[in-house]
Amino acid sequence: MDIVISIAPVFALICLGYGLRRGGIPSAEFWNLNDRLVYFLLMPALFYVRISTADLSGDVVLSLASVLYAAFFLSIGYGIVASRLLHMSGAVATSLLQGVGRFNTFIGLAVAEALYGAPALQIAVLAAVVLVPVVNLTVVGLFAVWLPRPGARPVVAAARGLAFNPLILSILAGLLANWVGLGGLPVLHDALSILGAAALPIMLLCVGANLKLRGLSGEAGPIVVSAVGKLVLFPALVLWLALVLGVDPMQAQVMMIYGALPTGVAAYTLSRQLGGDAPLMATMITAQAVLSFATMPIWIAVGEAVFL
Repeated sequence: MDIVISIAPVFALICLGYGLRRGGIPSAEFWNLNDRLVYFLLMPALFYVRISTADLSGDVVLSLASVLYAAFFLSIGYGIVASRLLHMSGAVATSLLQGVGRFNTFIGLAVAEALYGAPALQIAVLAAVVLVPVVNLTVVGLFAVWLPRPGARPVVAAARGLAFNPLILSILAGLLANWVGLGGLPVLHDALSILGAAALPIMLLCVGANLKLRGLSGEAGPIVVSAVGKLVLFPALVLWLALVLGVDPMQAQVMMIYGALPTGVAAYTLSRQLGGDAPLMATMITAQAVLSFATMPIWIAVGEAVFL
């Protein structure tokens, strides 16, 4: 019950964002600009501050990579097998693969801080550092395999996009500042800390604003298969791998939070850009977000019982 109460404000802000957007408050343009504000300024500020001052001397990055990469690729394998067995078209298969493999990082950061404070948020940011480039390149590569376009080079385009991605650039800047010992520069660090503090509540409102409950469509089969893969199989794999590898308890618990996350809203944009089944992807995103209200506290409670 304590876990539910602790993370309830996170989901309350998501619901508030949904209600405000659907009520036209203040305007659709406001929410579009807010998305850009979070993506280009607030999240990079948060990432830079946390990474530039993090203790990177231990094995935290190796532990995060070992568990989360293994769980990610095993879940992708589950999606590939399921898509073959169910004879899915390429467009549907790409939605399924995004549904079982991508993360809503924003929710993960907020839940980690709400439950375990700044140390967990720091680990969660490092988990995002580990996951963001690999997940994006892998998913785009899968689009290239399932939905090939003559003359198109989506993986190269994705790599180029990552090179100019503000989150990736902030990660690199944070790592450089950490390496040369400039992570706590006066004024710059304080200003970016203030911006970073604004990131979590605003991005949760944006997550809710981007959910769509009306006019959703899609076959039940892929939606159920993706939900099982992302909300049941993925966290189970994280739990098993963390136990087998003997991961530090707090690191393992943050990994459990990541494992229990619904798929990310960026999956819809990518599906629309690369020829996937965008309406089905929108349904998967919304269905998993709603289901995670119930499944995430369960997996977090299991993690606490095992690791903490």
